[in-house]
Amino acid sequence: MSRARRSGRRLAALALGVTLVAALAGCGGGSETGGPGTAAGTDQGEGRLSGELTVLAAASLTETFTELARTFEDAHPGTTVSVSFDSSATLAEQVLQGAPADVLATADQRTMGTVVDGDAVAGSPRVFATNRLALVVPADNPAGISTFADLDRPSVDYVVCVPSAPCGALTTTVLQEQDITHPPASEEVDVKAVLSKVELDEADAGIVYTTDAVAAGDKVRAIEVPGADRTSTVYPIAVLSGSAEPALARAWVQLVLSADGQRVLRAAGFGTP
Repeated sequence: MSRARRSGRRLAALALGVTLVAALAGCGGGSETGGPGTAAGTDQGEGRLSGELTVLAAASLTETFTELARTFEDAHPGTTVSVSFDSSATLAEQVLQGAPADVLATADQRTMGTVVDGDAVAGSPRVFATNRLALVVPADNPAGISTFADLDRPSVDYVVCVPSAPCGALTTTVLQEQDITHPPASEEVDVKAVLSKVELDEADAGIVYTTDAVAAGDKVRAIEVPGADRTSTVYPIAVLSGSAEPALARAWVQLVLSADGQRVLRAAGFGTP
């Protein structure tokens, strides 16, 4: 069975969200240090895997980790993958407060570092992808935005992530570098919330990740962010020390690092770690 849900800011939100359910076939286990050559987290050393795996992942991983959850269950019959998506900062706080989870994937190393410092990670985090910022506007672009500098026009309502989120921290850096003094109309909890406002024409523009622009398709237009290659972010993943299913958790990490996992991430617009 497969379930994916978006968690809220409180621990109770882990029991909510959207669930995708499926029961499929496969076998094998995994190791946290498994490399890109291993498909679907298979490791003969851990034998047949079963049980429920809880993964906490940055909102920008929604499409890719939902797909990988199905791949994982194809390989391991009797497993259920439940993925909760939210701001990296929110997820890290949940882990540090004792929320039950097996794996954490964040959109920057700084946030993962707070979890490592809290002794909540088993082993060392592994970097599995990179991402960079993109400016998106509605498909019809009613504000006539053509460059990043247009954000400085007083008539433009643009939205960004909160500064505590990795996307927000990067955005703050870019806005300062580009001398954009016109403030955003709002700060949203994560990139998906920013993207939603743009898709619904509730904002003239929004600063998200390249992968979010790819996922939105023809609902938005993407505009290059100057210096985005210099302000890219890396995505670490780690098995949590409080995991009730460490074998499943290691197998999931191995899948994400595997050639199969990397193909899914590349197709979504993520960069190579």
